[in-house]
Amino acid sequence: MEVLDTILFLLSFSLKIFTVYFVAVGLFVFCRRKRYPRVEPKTRFAVVIAARNEEAVIGNLVRNIHQQDYPRELCDVYVVPNNCTDGTEEAAVAAGAGIIRCLGPVHNKGDALHQAFAQLMGRGYDAFLVLDADNTLSNGYLARMNDAFCAGAMVCKSRIMASNPTESAVAGCYGLYKACFDLVWNRPRAACGLSAKLVGSGFAVRREVLEDLGGWNTVTIAEDAEFASQLAGAGYRVTWVHDAVNYDEEPTSFRVSLRQRKRWCSGVMQVAKVRMGDMWREDCPKPMLRWDMSMFLLSPFCRAISALLLASSVLAGVLTGDMASVLAALGGLALSWCGFLALGVGLCLVGGYGLKGMGPTILFYPIFMASWMPLQVISLFKDTKQWHVVAHHGRVQPASPRA
Repeated sequence: MEVLDTILFLLSFSLKIFTVYFVAVGLFVFCRRKRYPRVEPKTRFAVVIAARNEEAVIGNLVRNIHQQDYPRELCDVYVVPNNCTDGTEEAAVAAGAGIIRCLGPVHNKGDALHQAFAQLMGRGYDAFLVLDADNTLSNGYLARMNDAFCAGAMVCKSRIMASNPTESAVAGCYGLYKACFDLVWNRPRAACGLSAKLVGSGFAVRREVLEDLGGWNTVTIAEDAEFASQLAGAGYRVTWVHDAVNYDEEPTSFRVSLRQRKRWCSGVMQVAKVRMGDMWREDCPKPMLRWDMSMFLLSPFCRAISALLLASSVLAGVLTGDMASVLAALGGLALSWCGFLALGVGLCLVGGYGLKGMGPTILFYPIFMASWMPLQVISLFKDTKQWHVVAHHGRVQPASPRA
């Protein structure tokens, strides 16, 4: 029994360390947001879009990029069709994109990016912008990324907003989740010199960085988190560019959302297992980037353990008749529920969505956030290795940021 108590104490203490760290970094949210000076277009971009059965949306994105307020001669668009059974390639060509054909098998997005960069690296581009087929960009997106690169950034990450936040409560919750991440992760880290979260799309990397890393080489199902860990190990900071907004069509089905987010949780855990040791063995010139990345990779394990400890505490209370501890746990859950409702209202306003049409999203937000806990627990014991297509249909996106 003493051994069990010691283990529980150490687990609880470790979780407190994580909480204190993230709260301490989060306090930098109160610092003034950095803006980059507006400069003349100089960066020559290659936009890379890995696409699998995206005939319905790929043309929208290609046309949107070509309509950017940025010189056409400084931006080329390449679509990388992979495992397609529809007219993705034809739709991309009709919209004006170039095609990168994969020369080997593609099991995931990382494989497609590896082959695309291998073919594009020698063509004289300054930076590569990675997007998903369902994205569209705010007016001035490329210009704002150019501003950041000209100010010295090596890797840039744009802000993500949902393009269909009122289509369903689930889609709206994705928007609030990403707004929350911008608020508690990206904005504080931009202020204190750490890296923004590099997610699946809306990030750009200078050619020199890819040359230093030997190209794009990822093996896990979470290629974005794996690439971010490689950047952290090499000492490259991911710069957050708030004024460049990438609109993302979000899933509308809760079932699809659970499957997608389970893949995210499992993928980050995969990256932790594959990369953590190498990341700490590498000679990192900026160790705080490596430390912060390590905390991110370990966070799904910590949240899963926290959920298990809470469940075990409630179960022990029920079995021993200690109703005081059970009621305390239930009271904490009730307070969390109310807190997430209030947070949902705040994120609608801070995230730029407003309150009109967002009522169902606000009411569903506590359930959406609570559903992360079982997904993380399941991911501890069941690895996700297969990527499932998330169907996109094309929504009307705003032409400029709303926040």
